[in-house]
Amino acid sequence: MDRSLLAALNDAERLLVAEAEPAALGALDEDAAIDLQARIRRARDKYVSQYRRTASARVAEQGGRGKARPQNARAAAKAEAFERVLSQVSRRVAALARQSAAQLRAERLAAARAVKQPDWPGSGQMVPKPRREGPPATPEPLGDRALRSPDREKERAGTQASGARWQAAKDNRGPTAR
Repeated sequence: MDRSLLAALNDAERLLVAEAEPAALGALDEDAAIDLQARIRRARDKYVSQYRRTASARVAEQGGRGKARPQNARAAAKAEAFERVLSQVSRRVAALARQSAAQLRAERLAAARAVKQPDWPGSGQMVPKPRREGPPATPEPLGDRALRSPDREKERAGTQASGARWQAAKDNRGPTAR
């Protein structure tokens, strides 16, 4: 990290940044890394909101938040320092999460292999494949199938078309035929 960014931090903040050094991150487990990430995120959010709040208070006199930045450079530098440290810790948390997910997957696969029954297909023994039986066929469709089958849709469309033809014929007769 840049010396200028570190110079903006106080002692407690420097200790927090030191916890995110690569050597220190390597010694952390996943829970400790997530805890560190949360602490760094809180510090970053604190200085980002402090920068915005202070700059927005000076907008009236300066004419814009960007113009008020030089007077607020310390909070911006601290926010930038914590943003960089947070990205390092987030990468480490992601790597640890991938490792634990792979380990958990391997454990689950090993447990599934250990429970494997000897009469399952593919276990080396010839076992007939069990037949799958679905639900019994009903004479009348149930639920939404009763309302939305292709036959019913075709029937509904035909009825609607014949009604439209009848109405068009009636409309074309004119006023004298009524």
